[in-house]
Formats: sequence, structure tokens, C-alpha cells
Amino acid sequence: MKKNPLLVLESLGQSVWLDYLGRGAINSGQLQRLIEQDGVSGVTSNPSIFEKAIVESHDYDTAILDLALQNRSVQEIYQALTVEDIQTAADLFRPTYDRTAGNDGYVSLEVSPYLARDTEGTIAEARRLWVAVDRPNLFIKVPATREGLPVIQQLISENINVNITLLFGLPRYRQVAEAYLAGLESLAARNEPLSSVTSVASFFLSRIDVLVDPLLEKLMRVGGQQAKLAARLHGQVAIASARVARQIYQDIFKNERFLKLSRRGARTQRLLWASTSTKNPSHPDLIYVEPLIGPDTINTMPLETLEAYRDHGQPTLTLGEGAAEAHAMLRHLRQLGIDLDQVTQQLEDEGITKFDKAFDLLMKALQARQVPANQQVTTP
Repeated sequence: MKKNPLLVLESLGQSVWLDYLGRGAINSGQLQRLIEQDGVSGVTSNPSIFEKAIVESHDYDTAILDLALQNRSVQEIYQALTVEDIQTAADLFRPTYDRTAGNDGYVSLEVSPYLARDTEGTIAEARRLWVAVDRPNLFIKVPATREGLPVIQQLISENINVNITLLFGLPRYRQVAEAYLAGLESLAARNEPLSSVTSVASFFLSRIDVLVDPLLEKLMRVGGQQAKLAARLHGQVAIASARVARQIYQDIFKNERFLKLSRRGARTQRLLWASTSTKNPSHPDLIYVEPLIGPDTINTMPLETLEAYRDHGQPTLTLGEGAAEAHAMLRHLRQLGIDLDQVTQQLEDEGITKFDKAFDLLMKALQARQVPANQQVTTP
């Protein structure tokens, strides 16, 4: 019998996390089955995920009404619902966390998207959520904005685990890793243990190609040498960025600066491949999984991608391949007049807006659901 490809990924050193969390998945036993049968070793959430879970189901209706009857505000209802889901999921993953000595078994909860440009506000919210959830296997998700960089350093220095989200660009990734190291050094300077805190850097992949591919397609229609070069890069820029990020990771975490911290128990800030569902139907459904398999990495997959990999994934170590070609691809992109740094800044800005909109929709939905349907007033 063919071994489950998802379990083979685990044996190759790549963790599989689920990019979805909802009360239905928890209460039905689906999440527990994914842990037991597919080796899923973590879960991520964000405002869009909770908006989908709450708005597109009735799993939360009773809880929302109960909280409304306690005169809770919409924001308080949102926190109560999400904190309960995160706590329950964290408890399901606690055996994984214990078995792997804190390497896996994490559940991520994001700060309010409204705070993406607010350093002090993000720090305050992160502290509040950390205390509210009260689980060691929690990640607080902090966006990789300029304003988020000092947040990363501060939270790590306070022994609060951080999942850096909305990360697109390679220069920003270096800054994110620097903030993590600086936070660890603050702990070390106070002679505090370093092994109890960790971080992951979540590279968003598919959105890069969503923005770059149409630019390449315009060049492909022009013809000539530029068209041939554009065709080679089509659907490959995100993967090339990820492979270059892996090289940066190796440079940073094999450097004496980190090794000094490692001797005191510090963990590396693992790379996490996020946004791994295929957005372009002309691309293979596992385009952001198969080429990026490597040890000490994480691939967080939406359920559809996870099921596709279980069905026809071909797990083998691939991340170390084509590093020189990846660098060449990014050089060629510049030759075609496409500024990847500008692209990734646009994606960061759009990502914040997208999460803001999802959060707005969620708040409106919670407001509407505070009143039972048979008591709602309709306007003729």
C-alpha cells in the first residue's frame, strides 16, 4: 500500500500545517483526524479564515447569542469566539508540541489587522492575546510591516512566540530575521533561557505570481527575446523567491551570531510557506508544494491543497535544487523591467487592506447574528 505522501513529508523534515481553523472542524473531529492520520502538526488562522468560518456556517450562532445576552460588544464577542477556538485547537496539538519538544504543535492567532501600522498598539494587543489564550504552543501573528519589525524584537524578548505574517519580500525577510535575533539577544543579556520562545517567518507565495504573471503575459504577447524570457519566468517567480529565501535562512542561521545563541538553546526561525493554494487554474495544483520540500521548513496548506497532496503528492527533497537558477530568474525579472521589491510592497499593502475588509465583514456579520432570525426586523 502506498504510504500517505503527507506522512512522507514529515519524515523528510517538513512540517505540514493546516491553513484553516473553524469550530465545525474542531467539533466534528476532523482536525483530530488530520493530526492522527495525516501528521498535521500545526494550524494557522487569520481574519479571512475566521470570517469564512463564522459567516459561512451556523457553528457559532448559539455562542454569539449567549455572548450578546451578556451585553458583550462585537469586538468582545469576536475575541471570545476566537480565543476559545484557539485554546481548543492548542490543546489538540499539545501532544505534538510535547513529543517534538516544542518544535511543532502550534496554533496561530493574528492581532487585529487594524493595527498593522501601529507598533505600540500591536505590542499591547499581542500581550493581551498571549495572556488570554494562555497556552505555550501559541503563535501571535504579527505582520511584516516596517512598524511590525520592532514588535517582533520586543515580543521575542518577552518570551512570546511570533509568527511573522504577510511576508513577501527578500529584503524584508532579512529585517525580520534580524528582529528575531535581536529579541533573542535581549533574553540572553538578561541571562534568561532561550529555548522556550520561537518564531516562524511565513512567506506568502501564490500572491507573488498572481501579481507578476499578468506583467509577464503582456511581455509574452509582444514577441522576441523578451517574450521567451518572460515565458520562462511565468509561474516561477514565487518559487524562485522561496529558494533564495532558503539560502538567506541558511546564511543567517549558520552564522556565528546565531550559533552563539544556539549554544544557549535558541531555535532557528523556520521558514513557513504560506498562500500555497494554486490561484491560476493553468498551473499544477501542487505548484507551491512539490518544489519547496526541505528539512526544517513548514508548508501550511488549505484543506483542498492538503487533500490533493494526500491523493497525488510526490514527496522528495526539492528545495535545495536550482538555487543558482532561482537567483538568475530574479535577475532576469529585473532585466524585464519588473521591480520585485515594488511588487512585494504592493502585496503587503493589499494584504493589509484585504484583512481589514475581511475583519469589517466579520464585525458586521457578528452584529447581525446577535439577534435571532425570527426576531430580526425586515424593511419592506
